[in-house]
Amino acid sequence: MELWHVFLEAATVISIFVCVMFALSLILKRNDIADVAWGLGYVFVCMYYLATKEVSVYGMCVLVLVILWGLRLAVHIFMRNRKKSEDYRYKKWREDWGKTFVIRSFFQIYVLQGLLMLIVMMPAHIAVISPEQSFNLLSILGFFLWVIGFYFEAVSDYQLTKFIDNPDKTGLMTEGLWKYSRHPNYFGEMTMWWGLFLVVVTLPAGAVGIISPIVITFLLLFVSGIPMLEKKYAGDPDFEAYKKRTSVLIPLPPKKVS
Repeated sequence: MELWHVFLEAATVISIFVCVMFALSLILKRNDIADVAWGLGYVFVCMYYLATKEVSVYGMCVLVLVILWGLRLAVHIFMRNRKKSEDYRYKKWREDWGKTFVIRSFFQIYVLQGLLMLIVMMPAHIAVISPEQSFNLLSILGFFLWVIGFYFEAVSDYQLTKFIDNPDKTGLMTEGLWKYSRHPNYFGEMTMWWGLFLVVVTLPAGAVGIISPIVITFLLLFVSGIPMLEKKYAGDPDFEAYKKRTSVLIPLPPKKVS
């Protein structure tokens, strides 16, 4: 089976998933279900692969890692949002788009998300067509990076949730992993996808997998991740002080600021 064939098959599966999630967003009247769908879509496609393809043990390991990441992320976001109103970003778009909201949300949120999902999960597509092979130095390094990334994303999300749920909280979350990075969860996300690339790079067509970490890194650094959150807190005295002493992404010891 060739990569392009698997890619087109995944595109069909994702298209169905996107339409279902969009319909659900209309029923629930909240577009932030797209945040849950981001991780859940990867799980859906990988489970489809496992159910319909003869995947090698090596490839299965890659799919399991993607499933673990996607499932944890989807559950985390669902639990975070379930008792809240629609996320402020989607509320603003609902107001700004007015009468064109339905059509624009379908294409600019769900279709775009589906397209990005299809591209970012390239390591999973490659894993499906991979023959059985032994783990090598690069793949072991890749698994190690994935574990580091998963730790940073999962632990930092947990620490932030505990902080937000604390009724006595004051100021910003600046403890735990957040003491060393302003966005430790995004650092973990990027690290995981770079790790998965190293796991598949020695497989047939594995070099194509580099598009996955490049796209996710670009999105988090320049589009929907760090810029959006930094803009939200810009001008806040506590945040500006936190910004001066704390690394934006890569965890580092805090700077001493007079």
